[in-house]
Amino acid sequence: MKPSRRVLLAAAAAPAFAGLAAPATAAGWSLPPEGGVTETEHVWIPMPDGVRLSARLFVPDTASARPVPAVLEYIPYRKRDGYRGHDSAWGHQLASRGFAYVRVDVRGSGDSEGVQVDEYDVPELDDGVAIIDWIARQSWCSGAVGMRGISWGGINTLQVASRRPKALKAIMALGTTDTRYGNDAHYVGGALGHTNLQWGIGFKGVMAGPPDPAVVGPAWETMWRQRLAATPPIMETWLRHQTNDAYWKRGSLDQDWGAIQVPTYVVSGWQDSYSNPVGRILTHLKVPKKGLIGPWGHTYPWTAAPMSLDWAVEEVRWWTQWLKGVDTGIMAEPMLRAFMPYATWAESRPQEIPGRWVAEPTWPSPAIALRVFHLAPGGLAAKPGPAHTATYVGDRVVGLTKPEWIDRPPIDQALDDVRSLTFDSAPLADDLEILGYPTFKVRIGADVPVAKLAVRLTEVTADGRSWLVTYGLKNLTHRQSDSDPAPLEPGKLYDVEFPLFMTGYRFRKGSRIRVAISENLWPLAWPSPRIATLSLALEHSRLSLPVRPQESAPAPFPIPIRHAAADTASPAPAVTTAPVSPGHYRIELNTPPAPFTWPDIKTTTARGHWETVELTEGQPNSGFWRQQATSAWTRDAWDCEVTATIELKSTETEFLLTDSLTARQAGQVIFERSEDTRITRNLV
Repeated sequence: MKPSRRVLLAAAAAPAFAGLAAPATAAGWSLPPEGGVTETEHVWIPMPDGVRLSARLFVPDTASARPVPAVLEYIPYRKRDGYRGHDSAWGHQLASRGFAYVRVDVRGSGDSEGVQVDEYDVPELDDGVAIIDWIARQSWCSGAVGMRGISWGGINTLQVASRRPKALKAIMALGTTDTRYGNDAHYVGGALGHTNLQWGIGFKGVMAGPPDPAVVGPAWETMWRQRLAATPPIMETWLRHQTNDAYWKRGSLDQDWGAIQVPTYVVSGWQDSYSNPVGRILTHLKVPKKGLIGPWGHTYPWTAAPMSLDWAVEEVRWWTQWLKGVDTGIMAEPMLRAFMPYATWAESRPQEIPGRWVAEPTWPSPAIALRVFHLAPGGLAAKPGPAHTATYVGDRVVGLTKPEWIDRPPIDQALDDVRSLTFDSAPLADDLEILGYPTFKVRIGADVPVAKLAVRLTEVTADGRSWLVTYGLKNLTHRQSDSDPAPLEPGKLYDVEFPLFMTGYRFRKGSRIRVAISENLWPLAWPSPRIATLSLALEHSRLSLPVRPQESAPAPFPIPIRHAAADTASPAPAVTTAPVSPGHYRIELNTPPAPFTWPDIKTTTARGHWETVELTEGQPNSGFWRQQATSAWTRDAWDCEVTATIELKSTETEFLLTDSLTARQAGQVIFERSEDTRITRNLV
């Protein structure tokens, strides 16, 4: 999510960007003063097939006399009452500074017509192209359009841009991904991710929510019933695609890096799993590009806490460069800016993470060099050790200290370390900074056809505590391909190499670097079908760290930084590590509904979520995941509620899935469906 080029890219990129206005002036750009804004609550945008999408508009008052560029945000999260606060704030932020802001509900969500049956579906992407064309033709638009968004909005921004709408001139994607299978909320290293279930329950609520009669009129109930009938058991869809097949490849940017031909800015945070694609996107895109990774999670840089950025300065500058054709100097600055943490989130919370902002003129950076640590019987060594086979029996629960994809950050890793195979370096003589993708290479085998390998990289401080820096997980049947997995031949050793998640971090002088190896990380990933014993040939196994030399002087950081007081009143997210009975682990995360009334539309919304995950050590098919979520909307006589539940179990050969959906109107059930499905495990 981050980089740009080391020099102004106009010359090198001229053929691809000939349609963009030439930059006018280079130095001295500053954020323009705010002007008046006209807000329109609802406008229908007609699609070629007759379906109408609902849009909320924020247009500069000056646009009636002089048309302006526009920025589109296009997501299914209910502009009327879900993202209303965000849309109002950012709509005024952009429109007051000379850019129309167009916020559209995806087909079949919020107040838009039609139905939605999957994420980033073909109709959604087709609609995105049509929306951009519609925007460009409006009297208040200059014909230049940008697209932005976070998470879903960041992902479909890349996918819509890949279709090359004529009026789309630049994009900004936050919390995004280049691969739907390998780095979205579904599979982790070829293993089934818990996030697949967590996101599945949330997405069912998105697909099944009612439109607002104050916007769409009397047709709202008919529209709602159509959505309910069309809402699929989405977890079943995703579970039937356990490899990186055509289903996942459609829409994945890594299948065609040349598809995007507009300037691209990617943004993320180190606590967000979607920071991982940033380096790949910057490496492979052949367009003007920039990226930024901050010390936050799956959130916006302007809402992060306790440190955030005055992002309007950077974003308005980006759109001014590429939608107005004014050289703001942004492309003469480093391609990648990243926060270099001096400690982990868990150590620092609730205070700011100590560190500094660093800059790389290009990515990959030629200044970064690999430092290799070899696995040896005595720990991590500078050279390969003697021939030695280490074994690890994966019958223990490991991963409680690294429990989630994006929801709960890791804690002290000591509990998991003692249940893992660990290798420590000698105490570091100096600080050691890394930026990029650590890689792990191993010669490994197992005594069963399906097994995983989990690698955690931690810093062991002088007081003996172990803090997670990054990690990697690999389903070993995917050792050569996520598309065509192959079972392991018991007893045979394989050479396997894979990257850990991209990271930036300073290991402190006197600390030790630790590699901790286990067969799985639970509940992050579903257990393998059988208990696996791993065999590692240490003399052929090593960790390579992307070491970044410390600059002689701090890099300038032009985006204003905001500091908030630490939130000492809010406790850190609870992490369950103790068994409920010997060897039996259960994690329960319950968020009861908390009603909120939107004062300007006099609508009350409430959302609740209940989660249970269980596993008994030594019994891989004792796993149980359950998610339930409820959403409600109330205003006068309009009273709607949707409840969705998903449960997952397994045998050695099958996944057992239960999926249900119930809708109520004024307390009465108007729709109810429950399905039980058995799905064959495909080397997962």
